[in-house]
Formats: sequence, structure tokens, C-alpha cells
Amino acid sequence: MAQDKWDFWIDRGGTFTDIVGRKPDGTLVAHKVLSENPEAYRDAAVQGIRELLQVEAGQPIPAELVGAVKMGTTVATNALLERKGERTLLVTTRGFKDALAIGYQARTDIFAKKIVKPELLYTAAVEVDERVRADGEVEAEPDEATVRADLQAQFDAGYRAIAIVFMHAYRYPAHEQLVATIAREIGFAQVSVSHEVSPLIKLVGRGDTTVVDAYLSPILRRYVDQVASELGTDAETAGSEGPQLMFMQSSGGLTAARLFQGKDAILSGPAGGVVGAVETSRLAGFDRMVGFDMGGTSTDVSHYDGELERSFETEVAGVRMRAPMMSIHTVAAGGGSILHFENGRFRVGPDSAGANPGPKAYRRGGPLTVTDANVMLGKLSPELFPRIFGPNRDEPLDAVAVRKAFEEMATVVGDGRTPEQVADGFLAIAVENMANAVKKISVQRGYDVTHYALTCFGGAGGQHACLTADALGISTVLIHPFSGILSAYGMGLADIRATRQRTVSRPLSEALASLDPVRDELSTSVLAEMGSQGVAQAQTEVLHRAHLRYQGTDTTLSVAVTDASEMTAAFETVHRKQFGFIFENREIIFEAYEVEAIGGGADASEPEFALDEAAPTTAEHTRFYSTGAWREAPVYRRADIGPGARANGPCLIVEPHQTIVIEDGWAFEVTRLNHVVLKRIVELSRAKAVGTQADPVLLEVFNNLFMSIAEQMGVTLQNTASSVNIKERLDFSCAVFDENGALVANAPHMPVHLGSMDRSVESIIAQNRGKIRPGDVFALNAPYNGGTHLPDITVVTPVFDDAGEKILFYVASRGHHADVGGTAPGSMTPLATTVDEEGVLFDNVLLVDRGRFDEAGITNLLSDHPYPARNVAQNVADLRAQIAANEKGVYEMRRMIAQFGLDVVQAYMGHVQDNAEESVRRVLEKLGDAEFSYATDQGSTIKVKITIDRQKREATVDFTGTSEQKKNNFNAPEPVTRAAVLYVFRVMVESSIPMNAGCLKPIRIIVPDGSMLKPQYPAAVVAGNVETSQHVTNALFGALGAIAASQGTMNNLTFGNATYQYYETLCSGSPAGRFNDGSGFAGTDAVHVHMTNSRLTDPEILETRYPVLLEDFHIRDNSGGQGQFAAGDGTKRTIRFLETMDCAILSSHRTLHPHGLDGGGEGELGITTVRRLDGSIETLPGCAQTVIEAGEAVTVTTPTAGGYGKTA
Repeated sequence: MAQDKWDFWIDRGGTFTDIVGRKPDGTLVAHKVLSENPEAYRDAAVQGIRELLQVEAGQPIPAELVGAVKMGTTVATNALLERKGERTLLVTTRGFKDALAIGYQARTDIFAKKIVKPELLYTAAVEVDERVRADGEVEAEPDEATVRADLQAQFDAGYRAIAIVFMHAYRYPAHEQLVATIAREIGFAQVSVSHEVSPLIKLVGRGDTTVVDAYLSPILRRYVDQVASELGTDAETAGSEGPQLMFMQSSGGLTAARLFQGKDAILSGPAGGVVGAVETSRLAGFDRMVGFDMGGTSTDVSHYDGELERSFETEVAGVRMRAPMMSIHTVAAGGGSILHFENGRFRVGPDSAGANPGPKAYRRGGPLTVTDANVMLGKLSPELFPRIFGPNRDEPLDAVAVRKAFEEMATVVGDGRTPEQVADGFLAIAVENMANAVKKISVQRGYDVTHYALTCFGGAGGQHACLTADALGISTVLIHPFSGILSAYGMGLADIRATRQRTVSRPLSEALASLDPVRDELSTSVLAEMGSQGVAQAQTEVLHRAHLRYQGTDTTLSVAVTDASEMTAAFETVHRKQFGFIFENREIIFEAYEVEAIGGGADASEPEFALDEAAPTTAEHTRFYSTGAWREAPVYRRADIGPGARANGPCLIVEPHQTIVIEDGWAFEVTRLNHVVLKRIVELSRAKAVGTQADPVLLEVFNNLFMSIAEQMGVTLQNTASSVNIKERLDFSCAVFDENGALVANAPHMPVHLGSMDRSVESIIAQNRGKIRPGDVFALNAPYNGGTHLPDITVVTPVFDDAGEKILFYVASRGHHADVGGTAPGSMTPLATTVDEEGVLFDNVLLVDRGRFDEAGITNLLSDHPYPARNVAQNVADLRAQIAANEKGVYEMRRMIAQFGLDVVQAYMGHVQDNAEESVRRVLEKLGDAEFSYATDQGSTIKVKITIDRQKREATVDFTGTSEQKKNNFNAPEPVTRAAVLYVFRVMVESSIPMNAGCLKPIRIIVPDGSMLKPQYPAAVVAGNVETSQHVTNALFGALGAIAASQGTMNNLTFGNATYQYYETLCSGSPAGRFNDGSGFAGTDAVHVHMTNSRLTDPEILETRYPVLLEDFHIRDNSGGQGQFAAGDGTKRTIRFLETMDCAILSSHRTLHPHGLDGGGEGELGITTVRRLDGSIETLPGCAQTVIEAGEAVTVTTPTAGGYGKTA
């Protein structure tokens, strides 16, 4: 780099643009400007360069003074969040135009009345008559003339950006290449092609990534060209002529302006922060760190243990990305997060006050936020904060308005706490939220962070660093002098990186034997890209990584490419660390190959200073309130303290861009590198002295902790399971129960499991009183003894005290096993009349006996049956995964007891249930008596009568009059009905409350013995869980007058033979209805509702693993029930079989239409057909089993939901 030139490192954020200028003499200067100030300047980054170079407005920037500009930008992220990208056209395989709209059919909030899906990025779609099978066999070649005519018509309609996504093109790209050539010839300015953008399996993720690339690249290109022109160069020639212009990619490496793509820009800014945090931590001597970047609206956390961590599957702003991105976890807890007190609980966020109006203290009439809590407590002092507020931008923070607002809130809370205690309570929750985010990226993945440094940056980080570190057991915090603008500093420290990926998907040894040509091709490609940016091969390091997975699983782990035995050992080490086990004798698959070239980074060194041991001088004294008490605190100005300064907390350090709060028990020192390092000097007493009385702050903390434990169990189960059902469809649930088996917390997985698992736990407790020993684990699926239907096996683990004598509580996980025997593959036979025909019954089975897994006994149980399980090894593997998930729960619960004490944890297990109970009571007092009668296709009727006692705020839900059990399998064991009642009343609350046993306390449920909702042995029950549960839900919402009928079925399709077993449920649109305030809402297209939320297997995975071909899956326009508010549209799906298989459909609403609400129109009927080899179409009844020959196809057309309100 020429010594007579400036370098600029820039992070263009949402609110501020941060700039670090490196002067020709090597000294660094920091600068901040507002990102948006259209009256004053066009672009913030260029304006910052002007101000540092002291160039007048209107004068060109002298290009000869600028050596390099390296920047990260939120231009792409903001365009994505605000949906302001380029108009984009999707071109895809025939039958798949709605594949990205349907996605994996799950909803994000399972208790929402109105389901909101992310807005699509493309506005038109063209289907091309082309098809390649998973093995490369071409079924249909695209017709060039037709493609050209279709694309020309869209070009003429104004489209200039195009995303081309064909089935299996990640491996067989010829058709995509052909269509891309035609698109470029026609003149499309942006052509994004899926096999170039993301050459990885999974149509939906790769498709979304390709669309994002087409949608954002033109916006980015315009921005890049604008910056380049102001610097006196252009994107193509920057570096060779004029200043070098580089951009940060989501993966943490820089790239030349001309190579910067939409798909790589989404985390451009935050990635710089992680690089800055990693490099400064390394200089400071910390090789493991947790990055903690707290800004105005959110906090980004990251984990570093020797190398930058990437993920290849992330979701950003509702878009599924299949591209290498930094593993950054974002939580909606920032300085601007709004403080709420509702339902007896304190809540922080997720909504934010934004930059305008901003926090209450900003003098724009904003709400109370985290920043205000810090003002209230004296941690942010108006005297020490810049005077930039008020109409003339010359007033200080408004502490008076903040105090008044907290005094008002303290009155509302009404339990005698002071305004300071209220503010302190909110901070405790914000800190807990941020600590839980760190746990997600570290503890959940097997890393112990207690020996890490917490590297803290972002404007709001310093105020919360000590408290967040304490919540994680971390005792060292690093705060760099540039911590307020560390993302910009990171741009200067980052390397130039070029990466390539390729799907391999072959057994490890076989893949390695044929890797050389691919290795040469990808290595040449990355080295050429580096060379074109002026990085010589000698200065480039090339890394080769393999993404490996076990056969039959979906989770890949990254290891360096060496030889098979070394790679196997490395893979097993990582697998054991993350998941706690390895599979014996299971083949390892080389799924994807990644080559990365790294080089050309700035020299990351910082000057060292002599230490001055003299005591630092204080600017003044103040006091702040923290963790329950006022603390006297000296104030140090950062400019006045140099290397060698040290002092014990409590105290404050005030910097130009932030305040650092050193809590009691902590001390700071300024190191030789001029870094501030905080260390805990008094051991943190982990057992918090909290009482067992319900406290609204701790109520929220414990709610979140219990929920976090259930979620961590879920992550363990998903990662360690072997079946597609659990691993990809996520058909499982995990939960924590008290010592009596009452539900305390569950992760929001499958609604039908949530209200019924406690019956399984209670059954285990009742049958084993006095006989349970430490290390025992039980399994159960018995429908007449706490289970629901046979495929759902619940695994229950007791948690003992340290002496191994008393059971303190239970954890449990329920998974839907792909096959547990029975007369049909997939154990979902539509024709069963007794439970024995449905499969193997587990009733109180001792799965693990004092720590020893009884594999022989379980194998025998699954095999020795008139209709045995078809894949016992898979059942055993999934049961092992459920045991591992429970172990995770036990471990986390023990840590919680160590921290808070057993009496407190048990007290709060009760308090969280009481809090949920009170929330449901508040809804009940607003409801009136109602009844409803719901007829089913089977000729049965579900009758329900809801009676409300407003004095006691209780409800009776009485199913008397419901049909008797029948000789079919639509009988639903009583826990299924309880689950439906619990779900419905939880939805009626319309706000975020925990789902636990408390929700049902004010509700008395009456279900007549021998009815279809409480059948007697040996009635068949498999459809009760999946179909009748939806009918009960529809009946309850009908009685409450809240929501029209949903499709009332899950359209359970199973197929299989001796080798393969597969099960899927198919979504329709959601129903229309009304909120508690009387306002109406329309339904949403193609999304799962009510009692299910299972994912759909990606089309490419489906075809790769099973001998089937998905011909078509689309949304049927205008098929939802009509009305003032229409229901969402249903779907139609056609699967062709390439081998002969048994196929079964278990469904409803094939003869009776789903009802509308208040004059709204009915939904349409569903229909299932088979296209036979002779071309004839056979219509199947709602419940049917048939043999489908190779070449035949099954089509499921879903029923649709009802509308709400008469059309005017």
C-alpha cells in the first residue's frame, strides 16, 4: 500500500455510518455520520471520506489521495427487510412455480389466529417444461423456442432481473445453463442461476437464495457504482486504475466491488464486527471469544473457537439462505427495545422504538426502553452524554421524563417496588435474553464458554457487559478503544476471501478417490479470483473442507480434507462434542466440498504503550443502582486514563461513543495495547438469594429459562435423530414437568403433543411409584394409558436429587416414529379396526435400566408382534436420540438448581403455571356460553357445550352427546381432546403467554366414557390424533365464534415397501376469522394450521432418498372459502412412483364441506386420485389403501377452509 495515501474502513449501518481512516503515516482516526441525511448529502460513506479528507461539498474527491476503501453495507439487508429490491421473475421447473411460496408449509407462531408468512420476493413465475430426475435421467428437455417466447413476454412486461431454479440443477446444470444463455441474449440485466449461486441440494433453500441474489444484486450494483464514481473510478477497474474498492461478504471475507453479489451481502455489516472482534481479541491474547454487539434495535452474538464459524442454512427476514454466512445469532434486545408490563410479567421487546421516536429520554415522546432503564439507574448520565436532543439538537437526555414514566409504571405494577427496582428488573430480563442467545450458539453446541472472553462492542454493549458475562459465568470482558465502531475497524483487518462449494453426496472413501478433478477445478477458480484482486498465489492460503454426515441423517459437520481415516476420526470428535454420541458402523457421507482461498488482509498489529501504574484520576463521582442497591461510583473519562490504569468497580468509564459500567465485584485495567479489560475479582455467588414468592421479573426469567431448556432438548433431538420424520419434518416435542407430572414448559413444536404429553408422564409415575431408580428411562405409546396414537412414542426421564433418593421433576420427549409396525407401511393404516392392527404397543416399558440401554429387549418388543416394525434399527436410533435429548434437559435443569437453589426452582415451576392460569381466566371472563355440533365424513358428530362461570372465571367444556366409539380409527384417546382444548384457549389469549398445565386449571373438561373422544380398548385410534384432533379444534372455535373451519384434516399420505417407509401431511389454506376486539382477518395460502406444524421434506431430498418423482405441487387460486374475509387457498400435489409401493391416505372432508363463520362461504371438498398405467383415473375414498405400480401417480387435492362474514 502506498504510504502517501489514506485507507478508509467503513460500516454503513442502519442508523449511523462508522468510518475508520488510516492516515498516510499509519495513525487511525475514527468518525461517525448519520446514514440517512438526504438534505445534506447523497451517501454517508462518501460524505465521511470527504469530511476526513476535508474536501468541500461539490468538489470531487481527489482519487490520488485514496489507496483503498473497504466497506460493509446494510443496503442489501435494508432492501430485503423493507422488500424494496428489484422486480424479479422466477423461472422454474413445470409444477414448481409455488414451491418457494409453500416452502416447508410450517408456520412460525403456532398460536397465531392470523398466520403471517414472509412476503415473496418475486412477482411473476414462468414454468419451463423440463425435468431431470435425482439420478440425472432426463425426463423432459426444454424447448428453446417456447422458453425464448415466454421470457421475451416477461422482458416486454418490464422485468430485468431473473432467477432460474430447476430441480436437481445443483448437480445437473445443463438446462439452467441453456435458459440463462437465452435470458442474457434477450437482455435481462441480472441473471441469477441456482447452480452458480448455491450449488447445494435442497430446492427451497437454493431457490430462495437465487431469488435473493436476483432481487438484491441490481440494488447493490447501483450502490457500488455510485460509490465508485464518487471516488473517481468504476467498479470494473477499481484497484487497477484509481482507489481499490472492496466490500465485506456475509461469510467474513472481502471481495472486489465488481464481484460483490446480492446473496453475499445480507450480513455484510455484522460480519465486519465479528472479524473485528476476533482480530482484536487475538491481539489481546484471547483465542476463544464470544462476540457481543449490542446496538439500538438488536444484539448480534457470535462464537469463535479458532476459526470463523459459518452456517450454510440460515433464515434471514423470512428467506431461507443456502450460502456460506457467518454464524451470527440476532436477538431483538437492543437499547431501543420497548419495556412492557402485562399479565403480571415484565417483558422486554421484541418491538423497538427505532431511531424515531427513539427512547423516552430522546425528547421525541417515545416509549420506555432499555436505554431509559439505564438512564433511570444512573448508568447513563445526561451530564456525560452528548447534548444532541430536542428541536435544536442542543439539549441533554431527558431524565425527568424517564423518572416520571418509571414512577407511573411502578404504580401500575403495584407491589411496592420503587421505580429503580422496576428499571433494574427490566435490565435483568434484557440481560437474560442476551445470555440465552449466546447459549444458543455455544452451550447448545457443546462449548463451555466460562473460559472465554466476552468481546463487547456496539453502542449499548458497555452498559450491559458485566451483567451479561455474569449470566454466562464468563469472568473476562474485552472492550477495544474502537468498540463503538468495531465493525468498521474489522473491515480493515479482514482478509480477501474467495469460496466455492460443490455437492458430492457420496460415501467418504469413494468421494475421496474421485475428488482430484473437482479439487483442481475449484482451486484454480478461487486462485484466479484472488489473482484478479491483486493477491499473488504465494500470499494465498487455500483451505479444503468436507461437509460430512452420517448416512440417513441430514446434519453436516465440517472437517479438513485429508485421508479417510483422519477425516473419520475428526468427524467423530466433532460429532461427539456437539451431540454427545457417535453412530457405530454407520456409513459416513461426503455431502459437500468447500474450497476457500484467503489472503491480502491488512497487517493486524497495534502499537504497544508503556504502562503507567499510577492510580487513575476521576472526573467526578456519581452513583448508580444495580442488582438491587445504590452504588457509589467514581467516573473516569476514557481520554484521561492510559495504559496501566486500573481500579475496582463499581465505577463508570465514559467514552465518546459509549459508557462502560463496571459492576460491583469487577475491576478494569487498561492494557499495553490500550484495550480496556474487565475482570471479575470477587467470585460470583451462583446461588442467587431470591425468595420463593412470585416476582414479576423472575417470573419472566424462569419462563424463558424453562422454555430455553425445552428448546435445547429439541435441538439435541433434531440433531441426533436418524429418521426424516424427526430430523426434517420436526414431528416431535420436548417438555419439562414438575414432580407430579404437570407441564411446566414445552418448546413450541407440535400442538397436538403439547396438551397430551403430561398424561404419559402421569401414567409412568402412577405405574412405577416407589420403584423408579436413578438412571431409569421409560417409554410409552399406549393410547389407553396416557398415549395418543402408536407412532408417537414418549420417552420419560426422572431427575433425582444429588443423593439419588427423591425425584425432583421429569423431562420428556415425544417423537413420531416413521413405522411401528401394523398392517400398512408408516403405521398410519386407514383400514384398522383394532389398535393391534396399527402396530406395536409400548406400555410402561423400561427403556434404560439404571443407565443401561435395553437394546435387545426393545428390538424384541418391536419384532415379536403379528405386524412387526419394518425398520427396527431406525426406531432404536430415534429412541436413543430421545434419551439424549432428555439427558440434555436433566443436565440443564441441574445447572439451574445449582444457580438458584431447589426451593426457588420448584416454587417458580408453580408460579409459571399460576401466571398462565390467570391469563386464561382473563379471557374466560369475556366469553359467553356457547355450543356447537360438528359432523364428520364418518357419520359421527362431535358435540360441545361451553359454559362460563364469570364469578369464578372458570369454564366447563362438555362433550356430552358426542357419538360413540366406532369400528374405525377416528377414535381419539382423551389426551387428544385435552390437547385441542388447551390449544384453543391458548390461541384465544392472543398474546405471548407460556403454554403449561396452568392454562387448563380454570377449565373443566367432560368427555363421556366410550365416546369417540374417550374410547375403550381395543378401539383403533391412529386417525384420532391427526384427524379428530382437527375436528375438535374446529368445533371449539365454531362454538366460540372465533374462526371458521380449517380444512379439518392433515391429509396423511403414507407409502412404502420392505425397504422404504415415508409419511407426510399436506397443508391447505388457513381459515378466516375474527380477533377478540371484533376485527376480522383473512386466511393465508398453503400453511399448516391448528394441531400440526410438521415440515415437508424438500423435493430434492425426497427424490434423492425415495424412488418417487414429485410431478406437481401448487396453490389452487381462489379455492379458499369466500366471504367478507376469504380463507387462504389450498394445495394440489402429485407424486409419481418409480417402484411398486403400498400407499395409504387418511383424510377428512371428502364428503362434508368445512363450514364458514357468520355467513362466510364453505370451503371446498378434498379429493385423492390415482392415475393408473392405462391412463384411467381412480378416485380413492377419504380413507383408503392401495398398491401403486411403478409409473402410476397419486394426486391429493386438499379441502379448503371456510370464510368469515357475508360478502357485501
